[in-house]
Amino acid sequence: MINQLKEAVQKIYDQFDASHDFQHIERVLQNAESILETEPKADPEIVRIAVLLHDVSDKKYTDSKENEETLLNSLNLSANQKQHIKEIIESVSFNGGNEVAAKSIEAKIVRDADRLDAIGAVGIARTFAYGGAKGRKLYDDNEEVRFEMSEDDYRSKSTASVTHFYEKLLLLKNLMTTEKGKEMAEKRHTFMVGFLEQLKAEREGRA
Repeated sequence: MINQLKEAVQKIYDQFDASHDFQHIERVLQNAESILETEPKADPEIVRIAVLLHDVSDKKYTDSKENEETLLNSLNLSANQKQHIKEIIESVSFNGGNEVAAKSIEAKIVRDADRLDAIGAVGIARTFAYGGAKGRKLYDDNEEVRFEMSEDDYRSKSTASVTHFYEKLLLLKNLMTTEKGKEMAEKRHTFMVGFLEQLKAEREGRA
C-alpha cells in the first residue's frame, strides 16, 4: 500500500516547485523513520501515510482538499484511521504561528519530521527555491519582521526570503515535540544561524 501511494503522490508533487517536490517527501520520510526508532508506541504505517499525503493539498498550491480526500479514500483503512491521518495532516502546518495542536504521537512525529526539512542546509535551499518560484526578493532590510500574525496575513504577504527565516524557520527548533526531533534540530538550527550571519557580513562588505 505504501509503495502504491508513493507512485500516486509523486505525480502530484512533481507539479510543485523544488521546495515541495517529491524529494521533500522522501527527506521527511527519512526524518520520520529516524524519529520512529525512538518512539515504539507510534504506528509506523499511519506516520508514513500521513507524510506521503501531508502536502498533496497544500494551501500554497491549491484551494481544494480533493487530492488528499481522493488518495485517502483509495486506501484500505478504517474510518478511524482515515480521520486520524486527516488530523495529523491538519496539525503539520505552521500557519504563521496559529498551528493546530499535535495531539497524538504520530502527529508529533510527522510535524517534527516535516519541520526538520524546513531548517538546516536543506531548509535554506528550500526557502530560496520557493522564493525564486514566487518571484520574491532575497532580502529586504526595510521589511519589518512579524512575530504575531493571522494565518491570512502569513499566507498573503510576499515577504523576502530572509525575512521568512525570522518569522518562522528560526522558531522551529523550540517547537519540536519529540526528543529525537529536538536533538536533530540543534545542529540544523546552528547551521542556519551561521548562514544568516555570513550572508549579512557579505552584504555589508565585511566578508
